[in-house]
Amino acid sequence: MRTIDLSSWSRRDQFEMFRGSHLPYFNVCADVDITETLQAARRRGDPITAAIVYLLARTANQIAEFRYRIRQRSVVEHAVVHPASTVMTSQDLFTFCTHEYTPDFAAFVDSYRESTARAKEHPTLDNPTDRDDLLYTTAIPWVSFTSFSHPVLSIPVDSVPRFAWGRFFERGESAMMPFSVQGHHALMDGLHVGQYFQLFQDLLHQPDDYMASG
Repeated sequence: MRTIDLSSWSRRDQFEMFRGSHLPYFNVCADVDITETLQAARRRGDPITAAIVYLLARTANQIAEFRYRIRQRSVVEHAVVHPASTVMTSQDLFTFCTHEYTPDFAAFVDSYRESTARAKEHPTLDNPTDRDDLLYTTAIPWVSFTSFSHPVLSIPVDSVPRFAWGRFFERGESAMMPFSVQGHHALMDGLHVGQYFQLFQDLLHQPDDYMASG
């Protein structure tokens, strides 16, 4: 982790403008083509949710703006960020679960299975508020939504990016998935979210590349 030198940071003016906004978050929703990744996960017997969580974390770790976090009046950049997800329990309630990210897909899936099983066995709503090297993720598999918004903490400043995806649907011969990305405008712009979607979609089209190796 490193602390950004605000005095020489090219984004300083944008940071100061949006940092104090009452609602500094923006959300972009778009449909992504999940056909190849869905087929590959089924062939391998991997949970498709694990593949999605892995890919959204892999994408975020390749774009610096998704690793920036606000700490009081400073900004830090994490070397690695990790996905934290909601997990459904047997009582149809959700619990929180953190997955440690690794570029190795097979290792991540194994760890994902273990952490998800632990979360279901010992459900808790205690969020790891002592760490901000996270990416908050959730699935809404009952609806193919066209817009989305997440709750955020106001104190301390909550600058953790948030992701959501919905029910798959067919478009021609392709399997499509609604996907939502929410970020803090003091740390990123539409340009960076656009880069995120492009890289995320590229990875979805190439499952053999990321599933075969780290």
